[in-house]
Amino acid sequence: MAHKVTILDIARLAKVSTTTVSRVLHNKPDVDPATRERILRIVEEQGFVPSITAAGLAAGRNPLISVLVPALTWPLIPELLLSVASVVESTSYEMVLYSISSSNHERDCGKIIDRILATRLTAGLLAVFPGQSSQHLTRLRRQGFPVVLIDDQSPPPEGIPWIGADNRRGAYEATRHLIELGHRRIAHIQGPLKYCVSHERYQGYCDALQEAGLEVDPSLVLEGDFMPAGGQRCALALLSRPASERPTAIFAASDYMAYGVIAAAETLGLRIPQDLALVGFDDNPASAHVRPALTTVRQPVHAMGEQAIKLLLEMIEQEQMPRRRRQTLPATAEESPREAPRIVLPTSLVIRESCGALQRHPSALLPEI
Repeated sequence: MAHKVTILDIARLAKVSTTTVSRVLHNKPDVDPATRERILRIVEEQGFVPSITAAGLAAGRNPLISVLVPALTWPLIPELLLSVASVVESTSYEMVLYSISSSNHERDCGKIIDRILATRLTAGLLAVFPGQSSQHLTRLRRQGFPVVLIDDQSPPPEGIPWIGADNRRGAYEATRHLIELGHRRIAHIQGPLKYCVSHERYQGYCDALQEAGLEVDPSLVLEGDFMPAGGQRCALALLSRPASERPTAIFAASDYMAYGVIAAAETLGLRIPQDLALVGFDDNPASAHVRPALTTVRQPVHAMGEQAIKLLLEMIEQEQMPRRRRQTLPATAEESPREAPRIVLPTSLVIRESCGALQRHPSALLPEI
């Protein structure tokens, strides 16, 4: 079997260090032009295919950035990953993707963290919506490992930088919009109460009602599951009531649940928006194309991904700078969590057809505010 050419072979033939070879392979500018040309000529002559792992380790750094995501079928994940990948592409790092199954969330997250610690090839971790599994990430961060969190499901662990959307403000604006259209019996379909985001969006709903002098009617608030089936179940319960008790508008805490509301209204022979105004939350790609097109709160998904990965890259550089100081610490010493930034990005209300506000019950109206 022919010998596989390595970065060490290229360095030996070119009479340079492996670090210089790595810098040429990554197109770094601070290499003598004649040396660069000699290395590239040898690479071509030897048919060398660089290994990102070997090249990174030869350069004295870990070559990979890990991204931990839930199921890839989640509607916001593709856009978020595109924004992350566009930033990583401009660096010398490569991105490795880990997906956590919903059925074995805790076990999968623990295995991934063990793998990261064992291989030592990953420079940092971006964890997207890890939920309650985020507690496992504290172990990584306490060892000085760069971790950034994008989450809305559970309180951020101490010492880990966190980026999220302003769920409360977004829900407030969605509800206020319905109030300004004249609605006063506004129902809210919550997400699962085990998630922080569900409480934040409920609080925004309450904020808008209270600001308008409206009492929060507990009978108009039902717990869903963020999925169409849960939205449909809750909507059927709300819309099957006598006309005087039925809401004239529904704010659903996710677009998926809003799709379920549309299905329930169709089942009951109700028209959206003529008989029922509807607002969702997320602005999934499909929301502009359902009929009627869904009014919703847009999460800043692209900005969340972009800012998170840039923050992670900054942390990686900061962690690499004080290596000499850390090497003087006892082998058993662990760094205490540093004060970590909490970045909350604004949402925006996207007005489409589903909140048209042709009310069926004049007694349910308020003057515009």
